[in-house]
Amino acid sequence: MTRLPLFPYLPAFLPVRRTFQLVFGGCLLLAGLEAAAQNAVSIPEPLTAAAVPARPTDFLSPAFHKQRRELLRAQLPAKGVAVLFAAPVRNRANDVDFIYHQNPDFQYLTGYGEPDAVLLLFKEPRTVGGQAGVTEALFTQPRDPARESWTGRRLGAAGAKGQLGLQFAADNKTFGSAGIPWADFEQVLFIDLPTDVRDDFSNPADLHGLLATFRQQAGVPANYNPEVGALSATIRRNGVRNAKRMAGYLNSRIQENPTLAAAPLISAYLAATTDAGREAAIAANPPGRFDDATLGQKLDGLRAVKTPEELTLLRRAIRISAMGQREVMKLMKPEMGEMDVQGLHEYVYRRYGAEFQGYPSIVGGGANGCILHYETNDRQRLDNDLVLMDCGAEYHGYSADVTRTAPPSGTFSPAQRQIYELVLAAQEAGFAACRPGAGFDAPNQATQAVVADGLIKLGIIKKKDEFRRYYPHGASHYLGLDVHDRGSYGPLQAGNVITVEPGIYIPAGSPCDPKWWNIGVRIEDDVLITTTGYENMSAEAPRTVADIEKLMAEPSALEGFKLPDLK
Repeated sequence: MTRLPLFPYLPAFLPVRRTFQLVFGGCLLLAGLEAAAQNAVSIPEPLTAAAVPARPTDFLSPAFHKQRRELLRAQLPAKGVAVLFAAPVRNRANDVDFIYHQNPDFQYLTGYGEPDAVLLLFKEPRTVGGQAGVTEALFTQPRDPARESWTGRRLGAAGAKGQLGLQFAADNKTFGSAGIPWADFEQVLFIDLPTDVRDDFSNPADLHGLLATFRQQAGVPANYNPEVGALSATIRRNGVRNAKRMAGYLNSRIQENPTLAAAPLISAYLAATTDAGREAAIAANPPGRFDDATLGQKLDGLRAVKTPEELTLLRRAIRISAMGQREVMKLMKPEMGEMDVQGLHEYVYRRYGAEFQGYPSIVGGGANGCILHYETNDRQRLDNDLVLMDCGAEYHGYSADVTRTAPPSGTFSPAQRQIYELVLAAQEAGFAACRPGAGFDAPNQATQAVVADGLIKLGIIKKKDEFRRYYPHGASHYLGLDVHDRGSYGPLQAGNVITVEPGIYIPAGSPCDPKWWNIGVRIEDDVLITTTGYENMSAEAPRTVADIEKLMAEPSALEGFKLPDLK
């Protein structure tokens, strides 16, 4: 990373981001202006369209985002407003931030990929910024040629309006003066207001400032507790499903934060002893004027059913991920390490145009494969322990989630094969349960039954209810803009994309024959629910023992790729 200063009157040792804090924060503004007068600094004009390099052309269309906004707006209550904020910038260390990732809800509704922005959707047309008849308003970070030459191009308000098709767009610094009639709204809908947002002293219209302006002008109570809001929304979303687990979760949160016990809905829900009592508690404690539940529920319903345009991007992400599994299986050798395997997957993603991983890659050999979300990936040699590879490409925001388990030598041992084929049989049962109208938990229940019976037959457990020791997670979640995507978790519908991912994990020291120890197997595929059943969207990655062993005997397109040793 370059460490040159932005302007010549600043010391050369200042790092890039510290330069911004000093220049734009005003600490050296007066001295800077004086020096700038003596040392003329050329500020570049905004880049013209002709100067902007070509970018991918298959992003979701402005028409898609416009339709999503209109569908959501149609579900707002009378005299209601929906308020959504862009994701915060997250700091990695000192003056280095993580690569920015937009709030998926914000991305879904706008296609806008920058921070420090807020979107408003009005049920009835309003006058905003002097413009009448406004039903949607986006406030964005402004164009800034100096900053853009260092951190990348910005759309600005004009770009958001012209390229993204927003009806009204303005600079975020005008959010507080736009004349939004907050007092007229009987319902103000939002999703968990973030509290862990840095305050950039040089930018009063950053996310911290936008949140403060919203709280002050909309009249959000000073004692509004976002954790109470989030837990209350979870209770309302789940209703009486999994009431025992919900109660356990709420009590665990109360142990960490005893003040939560005083929240009316939480206390009433925990006091109820029957489903009828829990339903009554929910009915008696609806969201108030400041509603942090309804907007999320509406987005659950919209985002759970993928449009053809979304499925195109998801298919691309999934096919790229399946191709990664294929190439790695062909190239994997016992002398490789977990990090090698991770790097090969992610190279394939980039080679096919996927910008990121949908989540940190999980590559666990042997004992590490028994850790469900193992992300360290630093074992130096795989030897012939099974390697669990849970990896997914993210393409234009849409994430795949594909897991395969394979032996580095290319051949399963007898014990490895037995566990693998049990997981495979469980997955086949899960697939068979994937049909419209089935309960969301149907694939999970089907996989659990097969795993429980199989573990008994192998002598690993004695009673069916002991299967949870070795299969502790569920089989399915929604997939889309989040790897664990939004959804209602009600009956499956055509257009849902879910995972089916049974697994068995037997760490050393388990109460079974040691020959099973350190075998971890998960097989995960991405499934589209159709009008008649399901489609396995990740079928290009082999699943059976025979197909895996056959593929691993083939040469890879990356064969012979070897870097020189570092002396």
